[in-house]
Amino acid sequence: MKYLTKEWYELCQQTHLHFGMRVHSGAQQMDEELYLRLYKRKEKEHVKFQRDVYNVDPRFMLEQDGAVLVRAEKFISGDEVSEEDTMVYHMPTEKLIANYDARPPFDELGSKQEFKGNVEWNCENKIAQLPKEIYDQIADIRVFSLGYCTKKVMLQLKKQSKLNEAQMQLISKEYREAQLAEPIPEHIRNQVHFHDCTVTELVSDSDLVIRFDTRGGFTNLNKITFIAPEIIKQEGIIVGRYWLYQELYCIKNGYELHMLFDGEEMSELIIQCQDIVVEEE
Repeated sequence: MKYLTKEWYELCQQTHLHFGMRVHSGAQQMDEELYLRLYKRKEKEHVKFQRDVYNVDPRFMLEQDGAVLVRAEKFISGDEVSEEDTMVYHMPTEKLIANYDARPPFDELGSKQEFKGNVEWNCENKIAQLPKEIYDQIADIRVFSLGYCTKKVMLQLKKQSKLNEAQMQLISKEYREAQLAEPIPEHIRNQVHFHDCTVTELVSDSDLVIRFDTRGGFTNLNKITFIAPEIIKQEGIIVGRYWLYQELYCIKNGYELHMLFDGEEMSELIIQCQDIVVEEE
């Protein structure tokens, strides 16, 4: 990837460092009693939210059955929307309703265990995300992971988020301009969009074929074939990962497609080929 790299994707996750945070005067120092009190408060909110979600009757989804959805990239860009950019979504409600009617009692203990795991993960994630100069000013990372910080830290989080947002937008702009400058045939440009589709198979022979489970994505096209391919780079496992972003370039006698995938770990694949065929099996 030249623009939408792993580093760029990580930067995207750091444009709202202050999101969900609240200023608390007690966050200035280590205070075990304060931490336990805030933990119980947040745990109670979590359990209530989980219970409310658990008890949502899926029959309400029937109201949206048959809705016409627009591909996210087109909606965000503001470009003219064609029929190829839309799809009619049918709600898979029958199984959901059957499962809802037969569901066991809500597992409150399991919800509390989930919250505990979330807090532990959040602590590790915050340590990895935060610049050292901000992290060093946090008295108790556990309190911070629950969503509380000092006023000074809050101001720095907002400032850093703004800087990250500006850098992310700059790279995104450069990416869009670079892609628009590529003389890619429209049918290929419009079809190579597998955002959030999961790779189910990668077969390499005289051609290279990738198949997808498209249920999480925004396309019914579930197969892409690279004619006369050459793998330039393969980093990490591809099968089982879901497609995040792509960069498509024209080269002599064909194309070069850069693909970024996510899952347990991020993966990258770059292929050069004579042609690209996208279809629905």
